[in-house]
Amino acid sequence: MEYTVQKLGQLAGISTRTLRYYDEIGILKPTRINSSGYRIYGQAEVDSLQQILFYRELGLSLESIREIITDPSFDGTRALRDHREQLLDKRKQLDLLIANVEKTIASSEGRIHMSDQEKFEGFKQNMIEENERKYGKEIREKYGEDTVNKSNEKVKNMTQEQHAEVTRLAEELATTLADAFQTGDPAGDLAQKAADLHKQWLMFYWAQYSKEAHAGLSQMYVDDERFRAHYDAKQPGTAEFLRDAIHIYTGMKK
Repeated sequence: MEYTVQKLGQLAGISTRTLRYYDEIGILKPTRINSSGYRIYGQAEVDSLQQILFYRELGLSLESIREIITDPSFDGTRALRDHREQLLDKRKQLDLLIANVEKTIASSEGRIHMSDQEKFEGFKQNMIEENERKYGKEIREKYGEDTVNKSNEKVKNMTQEQHAEVTRLAEELATTLADAFQTGDPAGDLAQKAADLHKQWLMFYWAQYSKEAHAGLSQMYVDDERFRAHYDAKQPGTAEFLRDAIHIYTGMKK
């Protein structure tokens, strides 16, 4: 079956403007343009659009999606299996949060007692599951099962006060790093303060610290496009700047 851009938009629940934009950036081209100048989409494009929307639901950027689906080795069936696993993970995360909400309601109604620690269990487990989904494979290969498991356990046992402090540290790190980047000097006082704040932040998640691991993590920020995109979101080059600052801080770069 074939669809015009308007009919495909109605079928998928997205705007015709979005479909035209997907065409412009080369992520979803119509199968042909008819004699009236209308974009016409066939079954292959319908299937591709479904994949694109799955990836968008999972939070991937359009640039990343384009690289995936235009790769000659792209396997649609395998991608669907991966989508299913990731969606099941998301459902598991939502189930944890729902259970936490239900328990909180029961506590507020006086039917059960809920400790302060329990109030944040769902959120912490959700954070662990999300981190595992995004980076689990890489960090387990790099640091080993035992190290990652200990880190997850540390997050689970984090108190409300510790969670507040690590959140404050993350905010101070972001501000200090942005100011340091403007100096252009990764060896300067501000950049080295950012590197130290990064270490302090890490110690809320790592079971133990090593300079080598710290330096290695900062290199991952540059090598992995997901980390790089996070740090470079407001100012391109920030990931490399932080890497250089941490390498100096840890003595890995003289």
